[in-house]
Amino acid sequence: MAGSDNEIHILTYNIHKGYCSGNRRFMLESMRERIAETGADIVFLQEIHGTAIKSEAKKKKFSYPDQPHFEYLADQAWPHFAYGRNAIYRKGDHGNAILSMHPFISWENIDVSIFPRSSRSILHGVIELPHKKTRLHTLCVHLGLLEQERREQLQTLTERIDQHVPRDEPMIIAGDFNDWRRRAENHLHDDLGLAELFVSLEGRHARTFPVWAPLLPVDRVYFRGLNPVSCRRLASGQWRDLSDHAALFGVFQLT
Repeated sequence: MAGSDNEIHILTYNIHKGYCSGNRRFMLESMRERIAETGADIVFLQEIHGTAIKSEAKKKKFSYPDQPHFEYLADQAWPHFAYGRNAIYRKGDHGNAILSMHPFISWENIDVSIFPRSSRSILHGVIELPHKKTRLHTLCVHLGLLEQERREQLQTLTERIDQHVPRDEPMIIAGDFNDWRRRAENHLHDDLGLAELFVSLEGRHARTFPVWAPLLPVDRVYFRGLNPVSCRRLASGQWRDLSDHAALFGVFQLT
């Protein structure tokens, strides 16, 4: 792992299907460079393409990779990855992905769609860390835009954790919660004993959207069974020209 042997460095990022805000430019190559520079051990990605069928002209114009975009981002930096589709359409699909320096013991994609035109899922991967062969539960989420959706999806997430994540095994939940009203804590903190990284270290959620003037705290990192060490919002410099969301970076220590 990056840093000391018992540290975990993580990044969560809604990559907006590889485009900058306004969809003017395809930025996947730059995203790969910036993400790799963070040295994250585990990367949680939302709105990432699995299959993207493009015309030859569009491939040439935007430099689209032929391989799935999560594989392209993983490149040689993260040898292990899991991908869960949550939107399927005529010319492809997109969803959530987890890239990891360490092997997955198992992973499962859970459909939490409430409405036909708002496909959402939770990707749950169990990673084996080299530190005493610790099992780390990683859940990558992208919740709906409507409060009714999010309420039901958070209930499904709560049930998933209750049934599949032992209390003595560490866990990180990261992604785009679309929870600008800050209702997720009712489920994740009160019901499950989870804490949020930025709230724990800085006293408030990180504002991540839109990246050029972050106002809404929609992206989060929740955890249990770990010690928070540091956190950063990546929204300035070259990060500002990529997705419409800021990325969040965090460091944890295994207890």
